[in-house]
Amino acid sequence: MKISIISGSSRSNSQSSKIAGVIAQSLSSKDACTDTYLLDLANNPLPLWDESIWAGDEAWQQRLTPIAEQLASSDALIIIAPEWHGMVPAGLKNFFFMWGKGELAHKPALLVGVSSGEGGAYPIAELRMSSYKNNRICYLPEHLIVRDVESVFNENTDDNDPKAQEYLQGRLDYCLQLLLSYGEAFKQIRASETSSLAVYRNGM
Repeated sequence: MKISIISGSSRSNSQSSKIAGVIAQSLSSKDACTDTYLLDLANNPLPLWDESIWAGDEAWQQRLTPIAEQLASSDALIIIAPEWHGMVPAGLKNFFFMWGKGELAHKPALLVGVSSGEGGAYPIAELRMSSYKNNRICYLPEHLIVRDVESVFNENTDDNDPKAQEYLQGRLDYCLQLLLSYGEAFKQIRASETSSLAVYRNGM
């Protein structure tokens, strides 16, 4: 099973990127996961969406096709969303505008919130409310919020809060195992005619 990981921070060397690396490493130890793809939105690799995408603009096609192929071949996704001013970063919201041809459709996705403090819940709520409509991504009912992120999942274990690290590692393992189970089950949904986007391309 192939899992795509989207690190939603546009900052270089972000804590979201750190968590993405930890998740990729955790997935590599699970037999059900045979491949991972990491898209890091650091430094805004995707310009703001514009209508020329619909017209098949060559520059956009060259930019998006390699990513689209990776997403289309994935069975499940992990979306990592830092909390900026209580919101999802603009680059991550922009990411969802790009995929209207079924690349994410009917694929389970785990939401992971990241906060340097005690926040992290608002991006989860925002993405659940508004990011799925046309691309048809399916968020798990379970999610993970990594609070006080500077104090956990560090390479130098002396920099980690032992209690928080133990708890969050356990929750991460639980969430990943659940995602892999959903990923296997959703293959049947995508294989059925009922998941076709041919008639209703956009959600209501």
